[in-house]
Amino acid sequence: MRKIVLLFTSILLLTGCGQSYEDTKRLSREQRLKLWREDSAALKIAVMPTLDCLPVFLAKDHQMFDTAVDIRLKQFTAQMDVDTAFQRGRVEGGFTDLVRAERMIKEGLPLRYAATTNAYWLLISNRQQRMTSLKHLDDKMLAMTRYSVTDLLGDLAVDSAKLKTERVFRIQINDVYVRLKMLENNEMDALFLTEPQATQALLAKHKVLLDTRKLDMQMGVLAFRTKGMDDNNRKRQMEVFMKGYNEACDSINKYGVRHYADVIRKHYTMSDQALKALPDSLVFQRAAAPREKDIERAKAWLGKK
Repeated sequence: MRKIVLLFTSILLLTGCGQSYEDTKRLSREQRLKLWREDSAALKIAVMPTLDCLPVFLAKDHQMFDTAVDIRLKQFTAQMDVDTAFQRGRVEGGFTDLVRAERMIKEGLPLRYAATTNAYWLLISNRQQRMTSLKHLDDKMLAMTRYSVTDLLGDLAVDSAKLKTERVFRIQINDVYVRLKMLENNEMDALFLTEPQATQALLAKHKVLLDTRKLDMQMGVLAFRTKGMDDNNRKRQMEVFMKGYNEACDSINKYGVRHYADVIRKHYTMSDQALKALPDSLVFQRAAAPREKDIERAKAWLGKK
């Protein structure tokens, strides 16, 4: 009799566990589907740990976006990953440069430009190499990303110094933190950096060979896909996003970059010394289309490739 009771109890336990497992699987599927639907409906923006993204980080963290609208930031450390997110429809918008954006357009991904950013790029040489001019790039390694503004600038540097292309060894290093680390570890002769990584490199006494601010180049942009952006929900999201973006730009311009140290510490990997050294005179322009001459510069360079 005792054996029968034990057997019956075991059957009940097993049946109960089976139902619990099936319920768990069903709930898990439902939860995953719910999360997917919410993510699909949200306005997703691809961002990088570069200073041109600061207005979006600020607007998100300081609730400058209407909280009734779901705006999500998708963070990457390599521009190529931003491209992939665009191409696979994982984001509606993102920060990039005109070369990369025009290449995606050329390959069949319609984009529109919502804003020009204040991103600038420095060609920085390793201090141990004692390079003082572009001609010293001869027989040196240069870190960059292919089909990006840094690739264009690499050609510009080589042409300006009248060097043979094959004498400057282009090394593709996409992750901005890896690129900076290679400089710090003396594994790279020269490389392109934007802020705040550029400030971190300059604090270590590495030298600037080229600065796009002196070349009248404005190549940073905030771009959006055009597909699926015409319905009323997306239009409302865009209105809220751009309003918050402009408000954040105005606030940074009023109080300065370092005033928002809380946001910078949260989203950027850098020391307090580097944070204090950031150029506080940076101006963040309200949303405006890129200049036609910058778009044409990107197109012309891509045409040669």
